[in-house]
Amino acid sequence: MYAITGISGKVGGALARALLAAGQPVRAVVRDPRKGEAWAARGCEVALADMGDADALSAAFAGTQGVFILPPSEFDPAPGFPEAREVIDAVVAAIGRAQPKKVLCLSTIGAQATQTNLLTQRTLMEQALSEQPVPVAFLRPGWFFENCAWDVASARDEGVIHAFLQPLDRAIPMVATADIGRVAAQLLQEDWQGKRIVELEGPARISQHDIAEAFEKALGKAVYARAVPRETWSALFESQGMKHPTPRIQMLDGFNEGWIDFEGRKEDIVKGVVPLATVVNDLVRGA
Repeated sequence: MYAITGISGKVGGALARALLAAGQPVRAVVRDPRKGEAWAARGCEVALADMGDADALSAAFAGTQGVFILPPSEFDPAPGFPEAREVIDAVVAAIGRAQPKKVLCLSTIGAQATQTNLLTQRTLMEQALSEQPVPVAFLRPGWFFENCAWDVASARDEGVIHAFLQPLDRAIPMVATADIGRVAAQLLQEDWQGKRIVELEGPARISQHDIAEAFEKALGKAVYARAVPRETWSALFESQGMKHPTPRIQMLDGFNEGWIDFEGRKEDIVKGVVPLATVVNDLVRGA
């Protein structure tokens, strides 16, 4: 039995579907019983648990061959990341009680960075889980292709994507959520001891110009990338409702300055198979 948190999202859903296709039993861990109904119809067990509830998570993780931890993302965290720390404490307590045979956690590219930024939430989770007496693996994917959803409206209506990743011609590691779920399913079905880090990117590294070109082809109209000046970011994010924009700005700085990157050897990075164009086409069709 594999317990999957975050199963209602793109990564968790892709993982669960891959495990089911392989004939593996899945326990869907959900907060909302209604979201569990579709997975029950697929033959999954359903466990109700909030990611901050150690008791419920412990019950959900009990008797499992493996557990997939998908920490909820807080895009506007308070100073000190209290939201992430609450989840971390609950997850660690649950794993300590349930003692699953192994744990796979969705982390991120750059989790090893020492500079504080939005992704520090994943760094803290890695640190806490690394101290647990169970085999644990951290899957560190690149920037999600699906983040291009932010650009659909402006590409369609203005012929522009407003780019925060700069310079525009700099290619960085990106990957599709379908590849993340597929690789996660493979990892959960493997055995290992101690701590393991797996870094994952798509078939090719992607620049902002590449994203604009993908939208151009999907929309059948001219689209170009326009850099958003850094000095405008704080006011812009606050105008969008953020209370604490600094961690997000620091994350973008990390990508742009190169200190958010993969840690291991290039030859050890796992490569996905889903190209950017596939994801962008799907986003445009679904908009």
